[in-house]
Amino acid sequence: MSSASIPAAARDRASAAGSEYLLTIENARKEFPGVVALDDVSFRLRPGTVHALMGENGAGKSTLMKIIAGIYHPDRGELHLRGKPIQLKSPLDALENGIAMIHQELNLMPYMTVAENIWIRREPLNRFGLVDHTTMNKMTADLFRRLNINIHPQVQVRDLTVANRQMVEIAKAVSYESDVLIMDEPTSALTEREVSHLFTIIRDLKAQGKGIIYITHKMNELFEIADEFSVFRDGRYIGTHLSSDVTRDDIIRMMVGREITQMFPKEEVPIGDVVLSVKNLTLDGVFRDVSFDIRAGEILGVAGLVGSGRSNVAEAIFGVTPASSGSIEIHGKPVTISSPNVAIRHRMALLTEDRKETGCLLILDILENMQIAVLQQDYVSRGFVAEKGITSACTLMSETLRVKTPNLAQRIENLSGGNQQKVLIGRWLLTKPRILILDEPTRGIDVGAKAEIHRLVTELARDGVAVMMISSEMPEVLGMSDRILVMHEGHVTGILDRAEATQVKIMELASK
Repeated sequence: MSSASIPAAARDRASAAGSEYLLTIENARKEFPGVVALDDVSFRLRPGTVHALMGENGAGKSTLMKIIAGIYHPDRGELHLRGKPIQLKSPLDALENGIAMIHQELNLMPYMTVAENIWIRREPLNRFGLVDHTTMNKMTADLFRRLNINIHPQVQVRDLTVANRQMVEIAKAVSYESDVLIMDEPTSALTEREVSHLFTIIRDLKAQGKGIIYITHKMNELFEIADEFSVFRDGRYIGTHLSSDVTRDDIIRMMVGREITQMFPKEEVPIGDVVLSVKNLTLDGVFRDVSFDIRAGEILGVAGLVGSGRSNVAEAIFGVTPASSGSIEIHGKPVTISSPNVAIRHRMALLTEDRKETGCLLILDILENMQIAVLQQDYVSRGFVAEKGITSACTLMSETLRVKTPNLAQRIENLSGGNQQKVLIGRWLLTKPRILILDEPTRGIDVGAKAEIHRLVTELARDGVAVMMISSEMPEVLGMSDRILVMHEGHVTGILDRAEATQVKIMELASK
């Protein structure tokens, strides 16, 4: 790598040598319309450590990180980098000062190659002033070799799995030779093996004296990789502790300000007749001969490693990508689900895996996002929208789900991930579904919001809704499901009853 491709701040470390802290923020405040996102928050990062940031969605973690990454400008507060005061005007300014952020919602350009994404704005040029693709691909290969990442530099990003895109984001951040790396839920789309690989990379970066800010909702990751953690709640700083000094319950109490005694409030409810029956469902080249039933009041958990075909089955049932062959019956009657609109007419709902790509309409407000699935069906007559009725229904749903927002006119992109997820769940509950498919319903949301969603799912099952819940989190699958269907490489490898299911049995079936 040429020295020109490394930011000046990354080449000059003299000022950092005498400072205990690599990065400090004092008394940061940031307000948005109707919301105080940060209220006099302070934070300190030591070199050669992983500092985890914990808190419920809406606690202020992402806002603070965006200030450090130059995306937001604080209304008040001081930022010091390597012992010197600094004002960051933009993300590019942050990068040039040795601060890189890996976002939870990936920001790669799908129609460019991996190498082009990594070196954008820093491309090596040949003597004619044109991009030297040969050198750029070699630089990428060298970087990947250093990080033990097995991805071809010339493949287009759109052809990569979500997990591999995450690895490209990580490699891009490392390529800046940054002193400070911010990782926002970096393992949300990774398998256990990939998480282990990421942790190896993180430990290597620590050994080089890098400071890593790690945002996660996964407690096991906190204790495995973090040296210390800070907790935020409702935009305020609560405290900082060494990871070795606290328990999981201590952290939860700090995060939510209350005890959470039951993360998985599974109830024994009457299981009724078969509502949805899937037989030999096949989508050529993706999954084959998938068969199962779901009964009224039952929660069928679906487990399997990334790439097992779980989400593809859900999308085929809902008509997003209709199956090549096989049959679907609802209440014993054969149906053809050719599109999501047909699925909705059969009182089916699908909460998709990716909030940003296939869930939220980010430029629209909460009301528009929530009403979209039910508006035409129930609130339009002779070409006129019953504004009062739909607004009242959405307001009640927002209150029921405890969406944190001043009003429904707020853009959904301004909400935390957990509150966005609640809006999407509310969208589908307004359709009064009898079959509810949830794909990673609690991915990337905090422990308090998870408990609320689990409680809601339990209530829906009690009301006789047939629930299919896909999850990569083993405790969630084991804690919430009546039965667990396990997939591997497009096949159903087993269906376990709640009483017999264990983590070991599920992993054996998921890796057959």
